[in-house]
Formats: sequence, C-alpha cells, structure tokens
Amino acid sequence: MPESLHVGLLYGGVSAEHDVSILSARNVRAALAERHRVTPVYITRDGRWLVGDGSRLGAGAEGGTPARLAPHGGAQTVTGLEALGLDVVFPVLHGTGGEDGTVQGLLHTLGLPYVGPDVLASAACMDKAVTKTLLEAAGLPGTPYAVVRAGQERPPFEALIRDLEAPLFVKPANSGSSVGITKVTDAAGLGAAFDLAFSYDRTVLVEQGVAGREIEVAVLGNEDPQASLPGEIVLTADYYDYDAKYEDPDASRMEVPADLPDATIEAVRAMAVEAFVALGCEGLARVDFFVTADGDLLVNEVNTIPGFTARSMYPVMWEQTGRPFPDVVDTLVRLAIERHVRDRALRTTR
Repeated sequence: MPESLHVGLLYGGVSAEHDVSILSARNVRAALAERHRVTPVYITRDGRWLVGDGSRLGAGAEGGTPARLAPHGGAQTVTGLEALGLDVVFPVLHGTGGEDGTVQGLLHTLGLPYVGPDVLASAACMDKAVTKTLLEAAGLPGTPYAVVRAGQERPPFEALIRDLEAPLFVKPANSGSSVGITKVTDAAGLGAAFDLAFSYDRTVLVEQGVAGREIEVAVLGNEDPQASLPGEIVLTADYYDYDAKYEDPDASRMEVPADLPDATIEAVRAMAVEAFVALGCEGLARVDFFVTADGDLLVNEVNTIPGFTARSMYPVMWEQTGRPFPDVVDTLVRLAIERHVRDRALRTTR
C-alpha cells in the first residue's frame, strides 16, 4: 500500500447536521493533509455534489465543479470525478443521507473503498429502534423504551409511564446530534414532542430518562477492534441537546479520561467492543453509555460517523489514549482499503 493516498473527503449533505459536517470536515482535512492528498467533495443542502479545493471548507461555499455519479460495471464512472483517481473516500456526513447506509451503498456500487461501517451496520446503528433490538439480542443492556410508528395511534402519557419512568425523551429514531429530541415530564408536553420527532422521521423512540453519568468510548478497527479510554460528558444544561453539543460552550464539558474506577473503565471498554461487533461495525464508531450510581452499564446508542469538531469526543478520547488525530485518520483510510481488498476477494458466482 502506498505511503500517501488520494482521499476524497465527502462532507456537507442534506441532513439537519450539515453545518456540523463542515466543522468536522475541516479538522479531518487538516489531519489527513499531513500524510495524504485530499480532494474535498461538497454535498449542498439540496443534494448537489461539487468537487472543489480545500479552501471551500472555510464556509461551505458552493463553488466547485458539478459532479454527476453513475455506476458502470462496478467501477467508477463519474462526470467531473473520473479524472481524480481516488484511492479511498472519507465520508464526514452526519445524519440522514450520510450515516444511514445510503452513501455507503453508493460508494460500494461505484467500487470505491470508504471509511466507516458498511451499508447494513450504518443503517442499523442509525435507526435507534433497530440498534436496541440487535443489542438486546446480543444480551447487552440498554435503556427502557417504546417505539411509535407513523400511522399508529400515539400512546398517551399515562400509558407510557405504566412501563417507563418519567422524564421521557421523545426522539426521531433516525437522526443524530440530538436533533428533534424533547424532554417530556408531563402529559402537556407530549403532543408537541411527538410532532417535532415525527417531522424528522416516521419512527419515533420514547426512552425512559436514566439518572446516570454519560460516558462515551471510541472504537477503531476491523476484525480486531480496539477501544479508547472512556470520556464523560458533564452537563450544566438540562440535557445533551444540539445546542449543548455544538452551540453553547458553557452547556457541557468533556472530561477525558472519565473519572471511573479501574474495573468500570475496563468493563465499559469491553462492552463498547461487544456492541461494535454485535452491530457489524468496522472502521470506527463511538459507543455511548449511561453509568448508574450502582455502577450498572447501559448502552445508549452507537454513532458510526461521530463528530470530529473541536468539541467532539471521538478524537479527544483517542488523543488521551495515546493516538494523535492524524494517526487515527490515517489508520481509518488504511482500514477502509484493507476491508475493500478483503471483500473483493469474496466469490459472487458459483
């Protein structure tokens, strides 16, 4: 494998997390550029693909060469991209249209190696209801919840709290960065919470609030994944919503490594790898937990394209585990190519 690779950095996108993607892409590009040639590919909010130089990461400007993508014989046939000669694609697309398996399916069809989990694992982790079902099947503990789908009768607050304890958190099943989430403490707030969540997705998750510390672990690898030291999100805000993550610097802070007993640290790292494997992930993921006052671990969710901003846990946790961010992104592109070579060797005919 050559020392320096040509990496297509795919960012922007049509989701509500477009702006976060731009912030993440700036950091990823800077880290990749230490060892690799990087060509940014920007997806506008309305879904147009534009190929441009690195300067366009400054403000998400919509300059660049328009690109039209079409599969042809399992190879890359892309007007505007065919001359690039990409070795690998690094998607930094948070949320819908980037983290849900759709762009992974496109890149697979084009025959391009790409960073992160494959189509199935991406889709399974994006849909929190599916994630919970698969984790339960693997025997991994999670937060109590209910699923409500579009077209079904919405359960009243009194029915929900027969099985779940208030406060409740109502959220779209397919979304990220706490977009569309509402904390509900009584019947008066439930209707608006459902309306907001259903405006983002046709499946809504109602989760029981958990009194516990919010602990996260970064996972990296293919067949032999490794877990970072855990980090903790310490809140001053009411809960970890979009503003607390990205907008308000006083709403939360990161503590890495988390101040936990050694036995808990090892347990949460081991469970992060178990969850990663159970969901079929490869490349990377961030596994989020609650740790209760009794020391119980509950898997909250798994994020397959975690944030790479200055306020994001994934790069910080690896930094504190002894792996600088340029080394992490270099490892990710090489893992992507190794998986691509491995999977291309599989038989597709009798």
